[in-house]
Amino acid sequence: MFKKLVTGAAFALALVPAASFAAGGGDQHIEDFAFSFEGPFGSYDQNQLQRGLQIYTEVCSACHGLKLIPIRTLSDEGGPQLPEDQVRAYASDNFSIYDPELDEDRPAKPTDNFPVNDALGAPDLSLMAKARAGFHGPAGLGINQLVKGMGGAEYIASLLTGYTGETKEEAGTTFYENTAFPGGWISMAPPLADEQVEFIDGHSNDLHHLSEDVSAFLMWTAEPKMMARKQAGLVGVLFLTVLSVLLYLTNKRLWAPHKGKKIS
Repeated sequence: MFKKLVTGAAFALALVPAASFAAGGGDQHIEDFAFSFEGPFGSYDQNQLQRGLQIYTEVCSACHGLKLIPIRTLSDEGGPQLPEDQVRAYASDNFSIYDPELDEDRPAKPTDNFPVNDALGAPDLSLMAKARAGFHGPAGLGINQLVKGMGGAEYIASLLTGYTGETKEEAGTTFYENTAFPGGWISMAPPLADEQVEFIDGHSNDLHHLSEDVSAFLMWTAEPKMMARKQAGLVGVLFLTVLSVLLYLTNKRLWAPHKGKKIS
């Protein structure tokens, strides 16, 4: 079970517009990560989602909430799929919810949503992977998005790994150079570092893998029913294919007498 950190780096994915911009900066560089859920037949990696949940709990939740996500969905099929007893323990051990009937805080329950947390104006992360696009153009045509997808998860992962180590100060605010952030400079310090989170399964915990795992988890929070949607789409395509063949054969048979063809 994970223990919530009340201190530590603010995980402001700083997808916050104006306040985080500084003058100047280079072009955006978004890395095309090979996520398992990409493509028409892709699916979420359950173990990766569980690691991403751990990273969110130990790092991101110090400043960011997931106010649109019910805690109970952590046990849903296609998600992290934690056993129900672990979900109950996770909720009560990590979060507290204000209960107006009790007029005090109580341990969270699976039926509660993740708590709201907007420390220092940090954005809620519930839909962040759908609210940001990593791939654009050219010329606003969206061709890259057609080939690579929207790239919200890639944008988040690229942002987390895009710090160069260069800093500058403007108007009393320190800005950090980031190759993925629009404008090239961001007011958020690097939130993740190598070996910052330890996984029970011994999975790699370098910066690249930490960023990839938490980005995949945020993709799931933004689109938890992706697997069901893809399955429904596949069934729909197969149905339309069969229907098209039947309509073609029916049309051919109906018009055969008028075209002087013999019907066998």
